[in-house]
Order: sequence, then C-alpha cells, then structure tokens
Amino acid sequence: ELFRRFPTALDMANGDISEIEEIVKPCGLYRMKADNIKSASQLLVTKYGGILPDTMEELLEFDGVGRKIANLLLGDVFGKEAIVCDTHCIRICGRLGLSQGKEPEKVERQLRAILPPEESSDFCHRIVLFGRDICTARVPKCEECPLAMHCKVFAP
Repeated sequence: ELFRRFPTALDMANGDISEIEEIVKPCGLYRMKADNIKSASQLLVTKYGGILPDTMEELLEFDGVGRKIANLLLGDVFGKEAIVCDTHCIRICGRLGLSQGKEPEKVERQLRAILPPEESSDFCHRIVLFGRDICTARVPKCEECPLAMHCKVFAP
C-alpha cells in the first residue's frame, strides 16, 4: 500500500506524514517508522538524487538504518560482503563457537575474520532460517540439529 500510494522517493519525501502513519500503523511503532520513512526519502532525494548509496557509512546516515539493515542492503541489493548480525546470528554463532559476546558489531567483526566475503550474506540468511526452524532461542531442537556435535550448549 505504501509504495502504491507513494511510488517514488520524491513522492514519499513530499508525502503527508499522517497518510504515511496510517499506512504503516499495522506494523507497530508507526509514528517513528513514518518519520524515518519520510526523512530517509528526503535524504535519498536531496543528497543522493534518488539513488541508494552502496557504502556502510552512507547508509548509516539514514534515520532508522543501523548496521543490521545497512548490511542487509549491502548484501541483498548490491551483492557486497555483508554480515547481518541479528539475534539469530548472535545466538547461533555463539553456540557454535564462531563468535563470542552479544554485541552485534563485535560479532560482525569476528565473523568477517572467518567467513569468505562472497558467502557472508548467504550465510546470515541461512542462520536466520536455522534459528527459526531448529536452533530457537527458548526451546532449541537439539536432538534434530545437524550441528549438535559442534554446539557448546548441546549436552547429549
């Protein structure tokens, strides 16, 4: 609905904030999200001529964009090395001994040191799916896990 009503970044940048809020309201935190959408659209149009930048530093300039989303864009849109360090990635990589700690940027640095750059984005997508299906936060399916023998948490 949002892109049907505002098909271009310029349309979104000039859009009525209350209309954007109404469209994104079902997503929760709609006022903040609407503000970020409008602000990001304005920056995209005024500073970048409507073309999404392809560096971490530039993407972090956008309201509402942190390292996780910037990495997602870098990997999925631009095909660049990207480590999307979300809750699944942090939990599972810690359990497997691939990383230590719970701070996303630290875990991201640790994974950059061991993952082949061309596989980093795909790795993170697979970890998310694995975290939803097998290695869940509360009740992991350790008995079904093909990686249980590498896990620091699993105790047969």
